[in-house]
This record gives sequence, structure tokens and C-alpha cells, in this order.
Amino acid sequence: MMSQFVAERDWGRFHDPKSVAMAVGVEAAELMEPFRWLSTEESAALLNDARRRSAVAEELADVVLLCLEFSAVSKIDIAEAVRAKLELNKKRYPVEKSHGKSTKYTEL
Repeated sequence: MMSQFVAERDWGRFHDPKSVAMAVGVEAAELMEPFRWLSTEESAALLNDARRRSAVAEELADVVLLCLEFSAVSKIDIAEAVRAKLELNKKRYPVEKSHGKSTKYTEL
């Protein structure tokens, strides 16, 4: 759907890997913005407001859509990349060492 959306608007010429990666970063920042300066409790409460939750959902969708577009323009199989990363993380963060901890794998 994203590829069709881009093609219909003739935006492919603007969607090189660098530009799309930058757009992912911009949209990720927009996803974070409503939570800036809030406590953990305030952040959770923000999502209880329907209007604000909808705005956050739109920003999340922008991030996901641009990640899919990056996958397309860079010819990276996103499903395979996700599977491989989860397998790597299983090795980096074995349950017996990482359960209940937020320690980075290099410190476990």
C-alpha cells in the first residue's frame, strides 16, 4: 500500500535511502514530542485522552510507513531483518541473565 501511495504521487524520485531514513528520524521525533517533559505516569495518562491518543497513533503510523518505505527503497526484507534481529537479541539477552533487568547486553 505504501509503495502504491508513493508511486501514485510520483514521489519515488525523492525517496532515496538517505532521505527516507531522515524522514523516519523526523517522524520518530514527532512521536516522542507529546511525551516530552512528562513523568512516566503523565505519559501513560496522555494515552487515555482520545484526541491525544489519536494524534500519537498517527505519528506511530508515520514511523511504521516510512520504515516500510525504507525497506522498499533499500531492498531490505523487513520481515527477515526483524526475525534476524530477534534471534540476535535472544543470544544477547538470554532469559537467565536479563530477566527483570534493563542492563545492556555488553554489561550482562
